[in-house]
Amino acid sequence: MAVRKLKPITPGQRFRVVNGFDAITTDKPEKSLLAPLKKTGGRNSQGKMTMRHRGGGHKRRYRVIDFKRDKFDMNAEVKSIQYDPNRTAFIALLEYKDGEKRYIIAPNGLQVGQKVVSGEKAAPEIGNAMKLSEIPLGTIISCIELRPGQGANIARSAGTFAQLMAKDGKFVTVKMPSGETRMILATCMATIGAVSNSDHQLLVSGKAGRSRWLGRRPRTRPVVMNPVDHPMGGGEGRASGGHPRSRNGIPAKGYRTRSLTKDSNRYIVERRKK
Repeated sequence: MAVRKLKPITPGQRFRVVNGFDAITTDKPEKSLLAPLKKTGGRNSQGKMTMRHRGGGHKRRYRVIDFKRDKFDMNAEVKSIQYDPNRTAFIALLEYKDGEKRYIIAPNGLQVGQKVVSGEKAAPEIGNAMKLSEIPLGTIISCIELRPGQGANIARSAGTFAQLMAKDGKFVTVKMPSGETRMILATCMATIGAVSNSDHQLLVSGKAGRSRWLGRRPRTRPVVMNPVDHPMGGGEGRASGGHPRSRNGIPAKGYRTRSLTKDSNRYIVERRKK
């Protein structure tokens, strides 16, 4: 995978760095796995804005992803690696022996024509999904379940991965992408390999309009607001704003908001670094 730096023939392209899309093999999605995606503009079911700076953006259709990998002990062939507008990672189209097609998050190094399988009989090879208890120690993994049967919800974005550190009874210890070390039930599933599109972090949008295409609206800096609008607003001239904090007064820049009595605290072996 590689990135391309564009020639500065317009102001917006001067600093623009785009994905080379070397790994992408087709630009036509599988129609049977598309679903409509409704825009909310950051509003809830009552019409109240609960998330600011959302709205607009290019029309998208959702690609139905198989996060559970629950079609066990049946080989699937990788038909194509595709771009997904709804996530940073690339996705892979699998076709099983019985003809069923499914999308999965594509791991780094997955090739078209390769065979992947999930279940206890699977080998610890890239693209295969297994229970954490079956995976060898030190293996790089991604798309990890937090509860058995729930579906993957850890290490799903571009370039992320975790590492299996230890096994102890019904739990395994995993080093998370954040640096946190945490215990997870050994019966949870995970995919072998890191997530694809690791060059995503090198991309540069080049202009504000590109954020609008992604559905992000402009954000006003709190320092330029009035005191009625934000705790950091007000003051004579260009005041620095005082202690950094959110709109409702919660301090930022290192202030810990995680509950000390949270039930899952007991599963965290080592907190992430500050």
